[in-house]
Amino acid sequence: MDVQVGDVIQTKKQHPCGANRFDVLRVGMDFKIRCQGCGREIMLPRVKIEKNIKKVLRGQE
Repeated sequence: MDVQVGDVIQTKKQHPCGANRFDVLRVGMDFKIRCQGCGREIMLPRVKIEKNIKKVLRGQE
């Protein structure tokens, strides 16, 4: 999956705050993403993120 820094991803599952869109801050073996709802930053392994991505939005929001 081609995800780059600066993209917005929409996930299948919601964050506990209710938002399902995240800004991508870092890409590599681990992804660092920031919730657009509450601003919390999360680091997750690439395998877990790629399973949960519903849509990649480039240059939106």
